[in-house]
Amino acid sequence: MASLKALKLRIGSVKSTQKITKAMKMVAAAKLRRAQQNAEAGRPYATRLSEVVSSLASRVTVGPQSPKLIAGTGKDETHLIVLATGDRGLAGAFNTNIVRAARKKAEELQAQGKTVLFYIVGRKGRPVIARSFPKSIIADHDTSGMKSPAYADAQAIADDITDRFLSGQFDVAHLAYSEFKSVLAQEPQVDQIIPVVPAPAAANNKGSTASAAVEYEPDEEAILADLLPRNVAIQIYRALLENAAGFYGSQMTAMDNATRNAGDMINRLSIQYNRQRQAAITTELVEIISGAEAL
Repeated sequence: MASLKALKLRIGSVKSTQKITKAMKMVAAAKLRRAQQNAEAGRPYATRLSEVVSSLASRVTVGPQSPKLIAGTGKDETHLIVLATGDRGLAGAFNTNIVRAARKKAEELQAQGKTVLFYIVGRKGRPVIARSFPKSIIADHDTSGMKSPAYADAQAIADDITDRFLSGQFDVAHLAYSEFKSVLAQEPQVDQIIPVVPAPAAANNKGSTASAAVEYEPDEEAILADLLPRNVAIQIYRALLENAAGFYGSQMTAMDNATRNAGDMINRLSIQYNRQRQAAITTELVEIISGAEAL
């Protein structure tokens, strides 16, 4: 059984940890609001742009002059998974869930006989992928110096990925990230971003703005040549924004749970300490009374 001194030291240690977790919870809560606003503000534009590009892609007859980002390489052998995670931990299963979704997609592709490569964005995804797919990482983009996601960062990542695609390093690219639903819920997503997936024919007949009967000036292919690279950057930017909001939401929840658990542990240790202290006092009283009776 632990001594009174050891229990007192342990209670003090847990109280110090509780102060840290409480402070981290408050910091995460303060940053979450701004990150959530950014993610929700950027989501409609990214979603709409993806719909417009998909709709345009379904109208274009793919030929030798078509943009490669829509026509593809003509093969479906090598797949790149752009894995976007956080740079820090202490956020529950946030990073783990994204990596798990990416690994699942990679295993499905490998089961189909495809070659899988990884482009790592953020530090937390690399260790697991390096163990499971040691020879598949082709690039690692460190975002630890990025205080908050900026479009310039997403543009740099998109330009690198697009250059690798145009040089023939892979045939299809998927983006793995976590979509922010609420403080308690973040849903991992794995979406194809290269080449563009054309909208189904049924979707083009619903009368939406993107699928309405319109004339384009210049033609669809000229518009796509400009929109396709921008769409890749926007989708990556959205993933960074969603990840930022999801990370702080998950961290706030994890730190709140840790603070509560520390409080429960302090209560249990305090009860144990008081019981042992009372037992020691009782033992001393018995010894004093016994000594007095002996005299």
